[in-house]
Amino acid sequence: MERVPLERKVLNENDRIAGELRARFAEHGIVCLNLISSPGSGKTTLLERTLQTIPPEERVAVLTGDIQTENDARRLARFGFPVKQITTGGTCHLDARMIERAISGWRLEDLDLLLIENVGNLVCPASYDLGEAAKIVVLSVTEGEDKPLKYPSIFFKSELLVLSKMDLLPHVRFSVNAAEENARKIHAGMQIVRVSCETGDGLSEWLRWLDGKRQVRAAATLGSS
Repeated sequence: MERVPLERKVLNENDRIAGELRARFAEHGIVCLNLISSPGSGKTTLLERTLQTIPPEERVAVLTGDIQTENDARRLARFGFPVKQITTGGTCHLDARMIERAISGWRLEDLDLLLIENVGNLVCPASYDLGEAAKIVVLSVTEGEDKPLKYPSIFFKSELLVLSKMDLLPHVRFSVNAAEENARKIHAGMQIVRVSCETGDGLSEWLRWLDGKRQVRAAATLGSS
């Protein structure tokens, strides 16, 4: 009987902390992006390819969430940018308090871009604001094109859909057009990029989208100073 009020209290507290994080990120001109997907969709590989293309002098950091291991953090740390693993110990999502604790040792004035790789799950992460500027949902062609209809909340809340593993299309039954149509039934204004981290196709479009978000934040920071 107490579950719904308790969940509401937890989410209200999360939203309070997320609001404080968002204000801090805005103060320092940081673009914070929250990547969400099912397990195995290719989030970590997308981040690897992203960090690989970013010049080492860029002010970028990554937080990566996992239930148990630190494997993803080890994969991403080799590119030389600050990376921290958040191990949730069974919790199927990151929350704002976890982000607050993880960044406590970082000088935010030294960052422009914070990439958060959420725990592999399309349900729970949709409910938790992390103070991000945008949510990004990743859907691989090895999944069903009806995922947007099955998990509408995360597709509705995400600004961008990354269709990943496009190089596998010849080997799977997946309709790109149907997936995009279903996504836009849920979120008509959703932007979509098609990416293959294996061949590199679409990565330039993804990177342009990232640059666009950073330019918007830089302009807003300049305008408020």
